Amino acid sequence: MRFLRANGVVLHVHDSGGDRPAMVFANSLGTDFRIWDAVAPAFAATHRVIRYDKRGHGLSQATPAPYSLADHVGDLAALLDALTVKSAVIVGLSVGGVIAQGLAAARPDLAQAVVLSNTAHKIGTTESWNARIDTVSAHGVGHIADTVMKLWFTPEFHANRPDDLAGCRNMLSRTPLDGYLGTCAALRDADLSVSTAALKIPALCIGGDQDGSTPPDLVRSMAALIKGAELVVIPGAGHIPCVEQPDAVIAAIRRFLNTNDLLPTSQI
Repeated sequence: MRFLRANGVVLHVHDSGGDRPAMVFANSLGTDFRIWDAVAPAFAATHRVIRYDKRGHGLSQATPAPYSLADHVGDLAALLDALTVKSAVIVGLSVGGVIAQGLAAARPDLAQAVVLSNTAHKIGTTESWNARIDTVSAHGVGHIADTVMKLWFTPEFHANRPDDLAGCRNMLSRTPLDGYLGTCAALRDADLSVSTAALKIPALCIGGDQDGSTPPDLVRSMAALIKGAELVVIPGAGHIPCVEQPDAVIAAIRRFLNTNDLLPTSQI
């Protein structure tokens, strides 16, 4: 375990180190960096792989809610500065993808390219987020866990991988209340339509064909904003394809890296 204070918050970090090009993985709402366990190691031979628990998630510090997107973006920027990362491929899932978009806009020096998985420039409405905040404030994160699992994973996953489903449910339910509510508020208030449309870096947009949280058409609308963005919709995947279909995620990212000359020359 490694902990590092960045932007005034103690963050839990896993850093493979080395002087290879950096690849950073940012997780979704209600998860920690273990959701990348089946994906991140595939890039260890070519990249310095960095995973971190965002503010209020996993083993990172849960400051009092609410949070803003600027808080999360500032945390990641400060973390990369502290790790002396000059530029990286930023891979973000759901709110992690919103953070990736925000970082690319606010600190373009740090974002060489982005992989935006199951995310969008604007997710949900003020009303839907306020309703979730009210429910979780009254009853706790565990109260919505079964409903969220239906959005995260396909019926096949529910039927065939009950142990993995139970583990993911536990991960969500054990998210600190401040971290969950704070990040809901950040998502509620974030609209990156203008800044994402102005991005000028390579972008891969990934969706799951059965994603109940950020459906493929929403991911497609984000991809349409970014000039030259590639869109991949993964069959048999819900909102967390890095858990449900990791091989497809790895293949899509590898193609993207190759297409955009983002692999070290010796690895091409």
